[in-house]
Amino acid sequence: MGRGSALRPLGTALAVLGAAGAAAFAYGSLIERRAYTLREVSVPVLPAGSEPIRVLHLSDLHMAPWQRDKQEWVRSLAALKPDLVVDTGDNLSHENGLVGVRAALDAFRGTPGVFVHGSNDYFGPQLKNPLKYFSGPSKKNGSTAPRLDNASLTAYLRDLGWLDLNNAVGALDIRGTHLELFGVNDPHIRYDRVEAIPGALDELREDDPYSDDATWPEDAPAVARPTVTLGVVHAPYRRVLDAFVTYGAAMIFAGHTHGGQVCVPGYGALVTNCDIPRKQVKGLSIWRHAFRSAFLNVSAGLGTSIYAPVRFACRPEATLVTLTAAA
Repeated sequence: MGRGSALRPLGTALAVLGAAGAAAFAYGSLIERRAYTLREVSVPVLPAGSEPIRVLHLSDLHMAPWQRDKQEWVRSLAALKPDLVVDTGDNLSHENGLVGVRAALDAFRGTPGVFVHGSNDYFGPQLKNPLKYFSGPSKKNGSTAPRLDNASLTAYLRDLGWLDLNNAVGALDIRGTHLELFGVNDPHIRYDRVEAIPGALDELREDDPYSDDATWPEDAPAVARPTVTLGVVHAPYRRVLDAFVTYGAAMIFAGHTHGGQVCVPGYGALVTNCDIPRKQVKGLSIWRHAFRSAFLNVSAGLGTSIYAPVRFACRPEATLVTLTAAA
């Protein structure tokens, strides 16, 4: 057998492998990247006897103005009539991305909501070598990354009536349940101030009109109303999730990971772009810390960087989380 004959099977195998890779990339970029899906889960965290609360969790829109199909799909979710919208950041992916964000989210005006920012709400995407994600979380180069109009995005989301939870706390009463909410700015770029949350929560509770109810007897002990505490963050780094559990969160909402974005069927995500365990890169799970725990929902998100427009075995998603009464 000649040398050429011996190498022929190898060449055939490489050609087949290359064709399969090209087909997978075409599927991931042309079909799955736009195969938007709604995931639905129930979480038993409300006080006994409470009415269910329907929470629409949106994340990582990475919006560019020309992405009309994504804008229309997000807008259609308003028909679900959620009681609360939680937006965990990275809404922008282009200097004119706010045009698309408005088209997607205007339908939710009047629906209570909360939001935090991700790094792509401050800095535009950059072309990167995807293999670098295997060496650890990505890094933003603030000296070269294009600046995005974060101030206008923040003003718009506030104008929707949504609470800004970037290193802040807030409270809402929804369907008879009092919700305490706290959040941080993006830990991925170290914009978070997680250590400020306990003091902010104390101030929130001191200013709560319920604590000064004039109908209470003067000698009655201080009693907190039945309350559920929710934490909101863009990038689910362990140090932040641990702190949220310590501060009493019954449930935490996060995004950032894109669910791995490119996954292997039967294996799952290859990277997380943070330090969360790979098995918790998307979906509902339990986060445990120091003999306490909280439900954690990590959204796989709805978009991608405009420089990496592909998803494989990881469909873009929004999540309808129904909070129910605990047993």
